[in-house]
Amino acid sequence: MSEDLNRSPSMDVDIAFLKSKRGILKVAEMVTFLVAFVCFTVAATPKYTTATVLEFLITLLLVLLYVLKLNKRLTFFFWPLMDMFNSLFATLYFTVLSLMALATYTVTGTLVGGIVGLMSAGLLFVDSYTLFKNITFNNPRSEAQNQNNE
Repeated sequence: MSEDLNRSPSMDVDIAFLKSKRGILKVAEMVTFLVAFVCFTVAATPKYTTATVLEFLITLLLVLLYVLKLNKRLTFFFWPLMDMFNSLFATLYFTVLSLMALATYTVTGTLVGGIVGLMSAGLLFVDSYTLFKNITFNNPRSEAQNQNNE
């Protein structure tokens, strides 16, 4: 009985996710968000800084969700669909935000942040497209896995 009390719950860590295409894409998104954040902060534009930090944190939480395999434990959401909607919404939002930053820049930091924001929007679009391709709604799970493996 004392052995059961001494056993701590173990957390599975999926380092292979960070080496996968989606993991590399998520890390690249986080890097571009961080660069855009620094540029907007240097340019002292808080309206762009806030949106960039928020999307950085959302992407960081999704990466932690996949790396710690919490998506297997928290099954009340369909996480790939949530991730796809986040990426799609963020693509649209960052496209508009970056175009606004480019159109109204007065400081070089805002210009560079707008350009990096457009790069982030491109990465987010690729992420949402790959997630959309992988999500199947009409096929049973075993058929979907066979099609993805081919």
